[in-house]
Amino acid sequence: MFIDKAKIYVKAGNGGDGCTSFYTEKYISKGGPDGGDGGRGGDIIFEVDPDKGSLMDFQYSQHFKAEDGERGSGKFCHGKAGKPLVIKVPQGTVIKDFETGKIIADMFEKGQQIVVLNGGNGGKGNARFKSSRRQAPHFSQRGEVTEEHIISLELKIIADVSLVGYPNAGKSTLISVMSNARPKIANYHFTTLSPNLGVVKYYDNSFVIADIPGLIEGAAEGAGLGHEFLRHIERTRMLVHVVDIAGSEGRDPRDDFSIINSEIKKYSKYLSALPQIVALNKCDILCDDSAIRDFKKHTKKKCVPVSAVTGEGIENLIATIYETLSSLPPIKPLDFEPFVYEKKDTQSYFIGRDDDGAYEVYGGVIDELARNVVLDDYDSMRYFHKRLNETGIIKALRNSGAKDGDLVRILDIEFEFVE
Repeated sequence: MFIDKAKIYVKAGNGGDGCTSFYTEKYISKGGPDGGDGGRGGDIIFEVDPDKGSLMDFQYSQHFKAEDGERGSGKFCHGKAGKPLVIKVPQGTVIKDFETGKIIADMFEKGQQIVVLNGGNGGKGNARFKSSRRQAPHFSQRGEVTEEHIISLELKIIADVSLVGYPNAGKSTLISVMSNARPKIANYHFTTLSPNLGVVKYYDNSFVIADIPGLIEGAAEGAGLGHEFLRHIERTRMLVHVVDIAGSEGRDPRDDFSIINSEIKKYSKYLSALPQIVALNKCDILCDDSAIRDFKKHTKKKCVPVSAVTGEGIENLIATIYETLSSLPPIKPLDFEPFVYEKKDTQSYFIGRDDDGAYEVYGGVIDELARNVVLDDYDSMRYFHKRLNETGIIKALRNSGAKDGDLVRILDIEFEFVE
């Protein structure tokens, strides 16, 4: 099954908690704090896997979480860092933030890797809080908790050449005789339900060709299968327009050509401006060359009569494609401003008033302090009040109008303000 769109939930690993521990040994009664730091959480990494050609794996597994960092331990032992989680995607996958739709990365190169989410920082052990005035801190820091994010994946096939045309024009047969691709071939419309990729050899050179499911009138607005797969020709250097020159489906080849080009132009002006060669297929069932001559009068595009069944004209078509490709620039990744998830805010704070008149302090700096506070520990509370002074929160409360005796709420802590 070919899947080219997916929505997944990703979460980097949480940081491990710091340890509260004191060194003890025979004959040593006061060894001091020796709690180690917690380990850092694992990152979320995306990597290109050249062996994957679809996003099918993400239909069954949608939640991905990296390993958490381990808790610190005594004797200054730091916790082990969590293992990063590597998510493998096909080449050509575009990674986007689901909520904003902004592009995080274009997985364009083979073996490409990108860190999308960083693991949480490990908490500090109580040994890190020792000072000349705080000889035996009975508190440590909790590890940083990371947030889950929703990411959308969209596969855009990377090919030098894309075959386009009406259903049953012979595109699948053509790619099978030109390359190593072996698509399903049958005499009914929409045999091809997903793009097929093949490598075409031309002497010592080669190029990648893609067979796009048949387009019909209204494809740009969603008719048929074309709307689902038109985006797969966005990363191509040129188009080969396959036309049933024999009109075996009862349609006029000139009308087919005009309609498909019109749909491509509606979808993307960039695509309609790409170099285009017309492969006049099924010429083996023509009685004479009048249909070919008539079609060539209808277009200024380069036309190559071929028969995918007998092989007539295939070598000439390959040579013509390669000659055109030789003058074209290589395929480039998307041009975009990368979206980066913001790091957790640990600096800002805000002061508000509750309905009962109490002052409430909240924000990133408060959330960060919450990792260090142990409400029933005297040393921890002293450290908490010290940080309130250092970060300017006490001064800001005063400037906001707080006076002696006013109630202040920070986290689950309530205290009276004192000048």
